[in-house]
Amino acid sequence: MSTDPAVLVDDAPPGVFVSFEGGDGVGKSTQVALLGHHLATLGREVVVTREPGGTPLGLELRRAVLHGEHLDPRTEALLYAADRAHHVASLVRPALARGAVVLTDRYLDSSVAYQGTGRGLGADEVEQLSLWAVQGLLPHVTVLLDLDPAVGLARLTGDPDRLESAGAEFHRRTRAAFLARAAADPDRWLVIDAAQPPEDVAALVRERLAPLLGAVGAS
Repeated sequence: MSTDPAVLVDDAPPGVFVSFEGGDGVGKSTQVALLGHHLATLGREVVVTREPGGTPLGLELRRAVLHGEHLDPRTEALLYAADRAHHVASLVRPALARGAVVLTDRYLDSSVAYQGTGRGLGADEVEQLSLWAVQGLLPHVTVLLDLDPAVGLARLTGDPDRLESAGAEFHRRTRAAFLARAAADPDRWLVIDAAQPPEDVAALVRERLAPLLGAVGAS
């Protein structure tokens, strides 16, 4: 299936859809917040969200999948797909239709990397499940914040969730999966070394998005 963001079930919406991906502790939430603030100061409507947990139902699924009882990999993948289907139908597509910029902390590429590769379910199978759940909707730009998993995990505070505690080899596989997906589709992906200062990372993100956002520049 094409990864061209213009190839959607319906005509391409007038909004802009940006996802942030990468391992745990790479700074996705920080970059989403920085970009959201920047765009809001320029008068754009910005919708900041995350997966799982971008809706009230998503919060329930987030607790179940990240902090609940043990789940087998297929159940885990299906719960993420259910959250994503509801998230897109109830929040993302309506926001794009009215011209908002939607920024999400994780999207379907996380499922492909974590459940498809990390859990060994098969990247192609999980990708097809996720694309079916969202009716083919892909971001215009996906920002991959790349960092050595050991460095990212060391940044975390609090008790680790089920994925954060999956082990070093699991996180090495997911990082490799993200990088492989980015290399295969450079028109959609922007890969940034997340070891850089946050303000430098933010400037690179703004520079990549400027052509899509019109008046939004790199400064």
